[in-house]
Amino acid sequence: METAFKAWIGQRVVLQVALGDIRVPLRGKLLKDGDDTVRMRIGDGWDVDIYKAMILAVEEDGMVLLPS
Repeated sequence: METAFKAWIGQRVVLQVALGDIRVPLRGKLLKDGDDTVRMRIGDGWDVDIYKAMILAVEEDGMVLLPS
C-alpha cells in the first residue's frame, strides 16, 4: 500500500512535526518511507528517522526555489 509520503521521496521538503504541545518545522530531503517512520536528511550526512504519527504536514521547501 502506498502512502502519501512516497510522492515526496527525493525532494526537499518542510515537515511540520508535533513534539507534545510544540510544533516544529524540519527542513530537509526525504530519503525513505518505512512502515512507521520516514527517513530525512536534515544536514550534511545527518539522517534521522521521524515517526509518521508525529508528522502533521508535508510541504515543498520554498527556500530551494530562491536564487542564492
